[in-house]
Amino acid sequence: MDIRPITPRYAVSPQISVEDIPAIAEAGFTRIICNRPDAEVPPSHQAAAIGAAARAAGLEFETLELTHQTMTPENIARQMSLATCDSGPVLAYCASGTRSSVIWALGQCPSMTADEILSKTAAAGYALDALRPRLEELCTRAV
Repeated sequence: MDIRPITPRYAVSPQISVEDIPAIAEAGFTRIICNRPDAEVPPSHQAAAIGAAARAAGLEFETLELTHQTMTPENIARQMSLATCDSGPVLAYCASGTRSSVIWALGQCPSMTADEILSKTAAAGYALDALRPRLEELCTRAV
C-alpha cells in the first residue's frame, strides 16, 4: 500500500485491497473514497468488497467512479464534499492515485493558486503540470 498525503487531511493511493483496511484504519483515516470504476478491477477489488471491509472496520466508505470524461464540475464538487470529513483524514484511491489527486487539484481553486496546488501534488509524487492551464482558468474564475 502506497499512501501519499497531499494535505494533513487528504491522501491518495493506488488501488487498495481488503487486506489493506486494518492498516488504513490504524493510520487514522476515517473515510475512504473509491474513485476507481468497478469495470477496471476484478470483483475482489471492486467497491462492494472494499466498502464492506472498510465499514466492518468502522470506516466510512464512499464511491465516486471517475474517468477523464467524468471530471465534471458536479463530480469535483461531490469529491470536495466527500473529502471534507469532520471525523478525520480521508484516503481517496484509484488505479495509481492520479485521478484522486487530479480531482482534488481541480477542487482547490477557490482557496489556492495553481502553483500551490501543483506544489502539493508534486510533493505527493503526482506531477500534474499538464493540468496548469485548466487550474489557472479555474483559479482566475474563482477570484
